[in-house]
Amino acid sequence: MTRLFNDPKQFADDALAGMALAYPGYLQGVHGGVVRATESPRGSVSVVIGGGSGHYPAFAGWVGPGLAHGAVCGNVFASPSASQVCSVTRAADNGGGTLLMYGNYAGDVLHFGQAAERLRSEGLDVRTLAVSDDVASNTPENHLDRRGVTGDLVVFKVAGAAAERGDDLDRVERLALRANERTRSLGVAFHGCTLPGADEPLFTVPSGMMSVGLGVHGEPGVRDVPMGTAAEIADLLVEGVLAEEPRRGQDGYEGRAVVILNGLGTIKNEELFVVYRRVAQRLEDAGVTPVLPEVGEMMSSLDMAGLSLTVTFLDAELEALWSTPVDTIAFRRGAVQHRGRRDVVSREVVSDTVPEACDPSRELAQRIAGVLAVLKDTAVAAEPELGRMDAIAGDGDHGQGMSYGSTGAWRAATEALARTTAHHGTPPAVAPCPAVPAPARSSSTMRPADSLRSSAAPAPSSAGVTSSAGRASWPAEGTSSAGRASCPAGVTSPAGAAVDGRRRRHDAGSAGSTTTTGPRPERSTCGTGAAPQAVRESENRRSSTDTPAPPPATPARPPLSNMSTTLGRPTDIGTGPARNCGRSAGERAALSLC
Repeated sequence: MTRLFNDPKQFADDALAGMALAYPGYLQGVHGGVVRATESPRGSVSVVIGGGSGHYPAFAGWVGPGLAHGAVCGNVFASPSASQVCSVTRAADNGGGTLLMYGNYAGDVLHFGQAAERLRSEGLDVRTLAVSDDVASNTPENHLDRRGVTGDLVVFKVAGAAAERGDDLDRVERLALRANERTRSLGVAFHGCTLPGADEPLFTVPSGMMSVGLGVHGEPGVRDVPMGTAAEIADLLVEGVLAEEPRRGQDGYEGRAVVILNGLGTIKNEELFVVYRRVAQRLEDAGVTPVLPEVGEMMSSLDMAGLSLTVTFLDAELEALWSTPVDTIAFRRGAVQHRGRRDVVSREVVSDTVPEACDPSRELAQRIAGVLAVLKDTAVAAEPELGRMDAIAGDGDHGQGMSYGSTGAWRAATEALARTTAHHGTPPAVAPCPAVPAPARSSSTMRPADSLRSSAAPAPSSAGVTSSAGRASWPAEGTSSAGRASCPAGVTSPAGAAVDGRRRRHDAGSAGSTTTTGPRPERSTCGTGAAPQAVRESENRRSSTDTPAPPPATPARPPLSNMSTTLGRPTDIGTGPARNCGRSAGERAALSLC
């Protein structure tokens, strides 16, 4: 578990501040993250990366010559805000445009996209790219809809090296896209991570089992299988990523590849080396030559017990960019030319001008601030219950999201009123908004996932369609005013809280037991899974109003009978209910929002 912290809510900020103090020659802190402490050529492209904290060395540990110019760091497992992205991007700007890169998660896609639009309105040339290397999270045909995991490092390194050699923004972007298209990752986990201040892990894996394809924020894997030896686990991972190896001679690929064996938090390097011995043997048998392989913690998940394998199928140019010198606090190779110090001031765009306003307008502003105060108090009081409900169908972060969002809105309104009062005097008094009592904490009975799947009685539903297995399928109708599909009351989402015997900590321990989760520690994640292409700012500029095609039929898949079973194509990896394969982009978006 995470043992060393002061205030759990401040864990990410404290860690980032300590990192900048420990490495002043590499990093300097700005609002929302860190930027390089060294100079970059004027007119060159800036590479800004980011995501939630809790994944060291991602993301701040990758800032330095040869890699990133800045890193935006959100709360633990939570996307940074658009304001933070803007701040770091402005501080890292070299005048040649900026490529924003992040893992493909709904929160990151939303906030980095919002920041890009805002920065473009200020005259900056800003592009975005979501890394999507996790083969367990979607089919090969939907590679761009997959989650981003350890493959981040390869894609970021290629972009950083291209910017370092003086490529313009168009070329840096194209090379990063090519690296992402050629990168594949697969991981396994043996035990979940514990957030700062929490008493229990985000998830557990049954004793003697391991979870294949589990996400770095505790997103459900595709299947639990019996725990194997180091060699058997290596076989599983190699077969999973090589299932999508391109043909030799296709687009410059001749059997050379980046290979990263990554520890997720508690697996020691000696254990990883035991696994890598078998990985190297299997790659040699397949005729794949590793190029400057890396073994160690490259993208962790706090104290999660697990590991992942990443392979990037190289062409000559990608190999050259992967091999160039780099100098960051966590990733170093070769000799980087000495550079002078760059003192940066975070340039926040804040207007101190308070426009004139009539008394009715000021009264209305005061009432709005009162409404936001009620919303804030209600959301904070309901945070544990909202998180508990969200954990049944998703990742359990809805309570904290509502609490943080409403608190931020209330704080901004309060500060705006204070500035108005300072300029124009106290507005006329208005009656306070009535307080809204917090919803009562309900006690609900939940069955284990195995009972849910095997139960003959279908879940009650007025809008969904129940499958023959008794599990409610995604409803064909029911969208909100925002155009997002909603989960009707009583319908069990396919993205269940447990997969193949694994229990989320919000689940009951056995059939008929009652969940009585108390006040819940801080819980926030970057999303339950990959942000679908339809909801992100895609490179082909696909319209967000496009109607997704109906999902194709999903054929039955054979189970993994033992560790020696070949995974085959990633569409055969498993049958867990959280599987995104076969679902339309709109359905996957709705699943990530429920």
